[in-house]
Amino acid sequence: MSPDGRAALVTGGSRRIGKAIALALAKAGADVAISYRSHRADARKVAKAIERMDRRSIAVRADLTRPSDCRRLVETAAASLGRLDILVNNVGEWVVKPVETMDLATWHRILDSNRTSTFLCSKYAARHMRRNAWGRIVNLGAAGAYRAHGSADMSAFYAAKAGIVAFTKSLAREVGRHGITVNVVSPGVIEDFDLRPSVARRRKDSQTAVGRSGTGADVASAVLFLVSDEAQFVTGDVIGVTGGWLL
Repeated sequence: MSPDGRAALVTGGSRRIGKAIALALAKAGADVAISYRSHRADARKVAKAIERMDRRSIAVRADLTRPSDCRRLVETAAASLGRLDILVNNVGEWVVKPVETMDLATWHRILDSNRTSTFLCSKYAARHMRRNAWGRIVNLGAAGAYRAHGSADMSAFYAAKAGIVAFTKSLAREVGRHGITVNVVSPGVIEDFDLRPSVARRRKDSQTAVGRSGTGADVASAVLFLVSDEAQFVTGDVIGVTGGWLL
């Protein structure tokens, strides 16, 4: 169950969940390109860490609310790594603001950073995957997005994530016969992204069914499964990585 020898792109791979996913893919044997918008130093550290695993890596600055940047990112990643097999759409801003005081620019910014970036990067990446009749696209959702769960003061974020679920299911129908699967991984609340699961097990969390807090590694493990050959019959689906936080 390994992406060994594959080439992957993780958007927003410089920090938090994106970093955990990028490092996990590299540890499993994939060459990994990452994108960043403003955290250049963090992105370079991740790329260097991947290279120390004897895998190829590149960090590309891109604003994924811009169509031209999305296309440039995908083409640069494919050219640098020699191919593109895996895309993880991790980028997505969020804001805590009630509907009555939210301006239209903020609404569009949250939807574009989450939903539109996922559409554009998937659009360009799928072209490369079709050539090899194999591909994996994993989109980051949010706990409860599969059932249009809402949370006060986070309408834009949840509207974007619910849209990603619908987009994922539609795209899975379009590209499935070309050997490409498209799925969603929806994390729950994660307070410490770098925490190891072994340490997390010693930290009690009464809000989850398993009784511990989540980690970036938990999310990365779900992604590793979905990009594997063993997951070839899983598509258009949503895996919640919440520890039973929202059931």
